[in-house]
Amino acid sequence: MIKAGVLTISDKGFRGQRRDKSGPLVAEMLTKASYRVEKQGIVPDDHEKIVECLLEWIDKDGLRLVVTTGGTGVSPSDVTPEAMLKIITYQIPGMAEAMRASSLTKTPHAMLSRAMAGVRGNSLIINVPGSPDAAQENLTVILPALNHALAKIAGDTDDCAQE
Repeated sequence: MIKAGVLTISDKGFRGQRRDKSGPLVAEMLTKASYRVEKQGIVPDDHEKIVECLLEWIDKDGLRLVVTTGGTGVSPSDVTPEAMLKIITYQIPGMAEAMRASSLTKTPHAMLSRAMAGVRGNSLIINVPGSPDAAQENLTVILPALNHALAKIAGDTDDCAQE
């Protein structure tokens, strides 16, 4: 089983002013998809706290998949993408594009999402929105590609084409 973590990024959630619904929902979805969710946490919308947690979970704890919820919009406090850019080696834009394209069928606000997916070492980090419905919709779109992506990131050299 692939070790995973779910990190909620929310000032209100961190301060206990809002119950985190997205994080547990994402963790449940990953568990049902046969990932072993070993870490769950909440950090404020703080660039350095996000970076610190992601580095610990990936570099120290060896998580192969981290899904973040929240902080992907255009508000001044939404700093998740900037924190990600500081630690990833490269982005996987197709995952973010697929999430936004799917969400656009439900709301025009999806075009404001700055969520991304990126790689650090042999780990994948994916941002989904903080809204429980949007988090579920976005994760549902990319779940079918996650195992393949993680295998390739880890160095699988098998051909991608099915014969």
